[in-house]
Amino acid sequence: MEKIKIEHHTLSGGFWIAAWLFTLGYLQLGFWQGVLAIFIWPYYLGVNLSPLLS
Repeated sequence: MEKIKIEHHTLSGGFWIAAWLFTLGYLQLGFWQGVLAIFIWPYYLGVNLSPLLS
């Protein structure tokens, strides 16, 4: 009989949620922009930080 191993990756999921919430606060996004940021959050950070990097 094979052993079934179940892994929980709550640390990486918790980090993702914490980073997403930080992004919402840092960029002062509204509710719908925050919902959209779930999917394209690197875009919002790139647009906001690009003047600092160039």
